[in-house]
Amino acid sequence: MTVIVILALVALFIGLRLYSVLGERTGHEQQPILKPADQDARVEPRVTHPPATLSTPDNGADLAYVPLAGPGVRAILAADPSFDVARFLEGAKAAYRLILEAFWKGELDTLKPHVDPHVYETFETAVEQRAKDGLTLDNRLVTIEQAVISEANVERSLALVTVRFEADIAAVTRNAEGQVVAGSMSDAVQTRDLWTFRRDLASRDPNWLLIETDEEA
Repeated sequence: MTVIVILALVALFIGLRLYSVLGERTGHEQQPILKPADQDARVEPRVTHPPATLSTPDNGADLAYVPLAGPGVRAILAADPSFDVARFLEGAKAAYRLILEAFWKGELDTLKPHVDPHVYETFETAVEQRAKDGLTLDNRLVTIEQAVISEANVERSLALVTVRFEADIAAVTRNAEGQVVAGSMSDAVQTRDLWTFRRDLASRDPNWLLIETDEEA
């Protein structure tokens, strides 16, 4: 019986020693392997898109307004949220064609509703002078290459927008006998005109009036 007790004590002693050794960290244990991140599984940085604004392309026919006109365009939009740049430019091109063709033909009644009195007087004087000289214009607007807002601002409730037109025009002047005295229908001339339009934003009238014409230097 004594022998059995001694053997049990020996076994208990050996078990305690093994536990004390296996249960301790020696500093040489194998560290967990860190697998490199899969390149395809990387989380891409989140892109924050700025709020949509009016675009101002740098070139080509998509140009709506030059950068310097941007603050003025935004001021008009603040005063009149219904203002649409693309729609305005389409209307400006239509007015450009209508007014020019009416002037060339001497149809003052056609252009009168679209221009202010000062501009009308200028056109009227030119038409009357042509008639006195016995001259007629046989012009043709071949194409409008570009129409871009070059300047814009708001003065109280009045919005002023200057549009730069680049167009090809075939111009011919004929005398009373119908003979060509200047120009050629086969050679279109590129023109660059600056037309300023005005509209009272407080008015319900959506139409813009031509208040000034000039040629780009």
